Amino acid sequence: MLNKIIIMGRLVRDPELRRTQSGTAVTSFRLAVDRDYKAEDGSKQADFFDVVAWRSTAEFVSKYFSKGRMAVVDGRLQSRPWTDKDGNKRIAIEVVADSVYFGDSKRSESDTAGEPAPGWDQEPKELPDEEKGDLPF
Repeated sequence: MLNKIIIMGRLVRDPELRRTQSGTAVTSFRLAVDRDYKAEDGSKQADFFDVVAWRSTAEFVSKYFSKGRMAVVDGRLQSRPWTDKDGNKRIAIEVVADSVYFGDSKRSESDTAGEPAPGWDQEPKELPDEEKGDLPF
């Protein structure tokens, strides 16, 4: 059988590292993953996925990721049955992370989450004649 998922999105809030009774590190976080299309009114649509990371992956995520940071998660889908406080049976569907990667470059404190670097959409400028010189290619 095949159960593989790769998603890329922004953390909705800071991950929080917890430990099981046996001391195993675990963290859960939610990713907002933009859809490839916009709604009829032009607004962006997103899906929200719950992710669980264990052991060294959990420690890595809790140390280096924070709200708004882009993450790429490679893992598998898992369903987890549970009973709510009213006795109703529920099922949680979550991504169990095998690996988590940075989806963006490290931002400085002055950067705003989700904004591209200035000039990303501008055409490259031509070099002045005095700077062209002989290029090796």
